Amino acid sequence: MAGFDDPQFYGDSWASVYDVQVGKMDPAPAVAFLAGLAGDGPVLELAIGTGRVALPLAKTGVRVEGLDASAAMVEQMRAKPGGASIPVTIGDMTQVPVSGTFSLVYLVFNSLFGLLTQDRQAECFASVARVLAPGGRFVIECFVPDMTRWDRGQRVQAKAVTEDAATLEVSVHDAVGQRVTTQNVTFDVAGVHLRPVAIRYAWPAELDLMAARAGLELAERFGGWKREPFGPTSDQHVSVYRRA
Repeated sequence: MAGFDDPQFYGDSWASVYDVQVGKMDPAPAVAFLAGLAGDGPVLELAIGTGRVALPLAKTGVRVEGLDASAAMVEQMRAKPGGASIPVTIGDMTQVPVSGTFSLVYLVFNSLFGLLTQDRQAECFASVARVLAPGGRFVIECFVPDMTRWDRGQRVQAKAVTEDAATLEVSVHDAVGQRVTTQNVTFDVAGVHLRPVAIRYAWPAELDLMAARAGLELAERFGGWKREPFGPTSDQHVSVYRRA
């Protein structure tokens, strides 16, 4: 059975319900931000998934390509209007096994943290640098870790309760490995349903060091897609790295 360390595990586990889970997230601010950096393109989305950002970005006229480890996720995108016209490579984003160079590579919604070791995250930066055109940008969206979320290395919370179902999020935290392992457990009339996810979080300064080792420099950092200032109270960041 595939496990957390299999690159396609998350996508295969969540593909059928992913759009429901993120349905309230408006991609418009991210699309506007990315379109402003795309130039003449093409651009590459790592972990393109079901096309939540790629499809509206392509509608602006940007030439978008994608990479994802999960064919099941990409099948969901293919079923949507415009989804069949976006070239997608199935592969590991630590390797970025694509042809050509790109003016912009982007990775949104904490997806970098789906690489579960520091080495794999650093390898992703190095592979992105290899496919960026001179002066090209690498944009990532990540949360800022909050250690108060866990009590003695664990957390349990109710995510949804209805007349006929309840969903709990059950997590354990490894502070040394900077790793969080979670089960989203739904109880309903049909039984018990599990949706697992694991992440390896990293601090902004750690990401900057990975970038520097790959030959990328931090050009800008914001507290969100609307270019909010980034500061000590920010709970997320949108970071723009530039290839020299």
